[in-house]
Formats: sequence, structure tokens, C-alpha cells
Amino acid sequence: MGKTRTRWPGATYSRVVPGASGRVLVVDDNKVIRQLIRVNLELEGLEVVTAADGAECLDVVHQVRPDVVTLDVVMPRLDGLRTAARLRADPRTRDVPLAIVSACSHHEIESGLEVGVDAFLPKPFEPAELVVLVRQLVERARGGGRLRGGGSGVGKEGDASAHQPAAVESSATGDRSAVAHPPVVPPVAADQSVGS
Repeated sequence: MGKTRTRWPGATYSRVVPGASGRVLVVDDNKVIRQLIRVNLELEGLEVVTAADGAECLDVVHQVRPDVVTLDVVMPRLDGLRTAARLRADPRTRDVPLAIVSACSHHEIESGLEVGVDAFLPKPFEPAELVVLVRQLVERARGGGRLRGGGSGVGKEGDASAHQPAAVESSATGDRSAVAHPPVVPPVAADQSVGS
């Protein structure tokens, strides 16, 4: 499979994946975390575009037209929560599923819920949990309905639960470790998780 790279302004990364099952915009100021998330999602057949902060995300989101946006919370220029609020306020991006992938405080989770974040995945996280979360949000973006895991899932557009946070059940472990509030992180060995 040939690689085609599209360069966006700044440090944005994009690789076109023929036959990709979805497009994800990964926003994190930590280059290592961006690369780890990108590699794990690309290995699962997803097309990934990266941005180094919220301002860069807003610069490219309309060109990229992602199925899902993942956001870190603490970033320079524009943090993840303010970025989420701006994405929700824009009619062109208000229905794009948003996932916070960050070590969040209770206050940050509440703020995320207020601006319409769909899911939270606490750092450190298992790559398999990230993949499950993103795949479920891609399905939702494409009209696939609710997330697995029960009552706090993400519904279809127009559904009263359309912007309720997701509780994701990991297919690998059966754990419900990516939850809205409070984030519960199962104990994992340091070399198995993607972190801070």
C-alpha cells in the first residue's frame, strides 16, 4: 500500500489510507503521545491527521472533515475544553464526536460534559481501549447508533442522548475503564499503557 502524505500548516500530520474505515483528528501537544495514538489507529485501518494544539485543530478541521476528534486537555494556545466548545458552537462540526484523551480532574470532566464532549479516556490508557472507543465513535458518526456499554452511551443525532458521555467496554478485558465520571483506571503495568 503506497503512502501519500498531505501537509497541513504547521506540525499537522496526515496519511491518506485507501479504504480507511474512518478519519480521526488527534489533537495533543505531546508529540510522542500523538505518534502512539496515530500508529495504533492506523494499524486498525483508520486514517489519522494530527494537530499539536486546539488552535491548529480549528485551522484544519474543516479541510480534514474527521469522523472523530480526540483532544488532550492541557495544551498551549487553546486547550482541549475550549477547543471542544468551539467545535460544538460551529454548525459544521457540532455533530462530530469528541473524545477527551487526558488525565482529567473531576472539574475538567464536568466542564467537558457541559460543552458536549462525548467520551473520556483517562491517561494512561491501553491502546486496545483507545481503538474500541474510536471505532464506536466512528460508527456513531456514520449513523451506526449507540455505543456498547449501556445507559450512558452516545445516541444518534436528534436522540436525547446524542451528547451523553460514553462508557466503553473494552473488548479485550471486559473492563469499563473509559468512562465519563469518575474516570476509573484499572491497574496496568507501566510498559502496557500509553501515558501522560
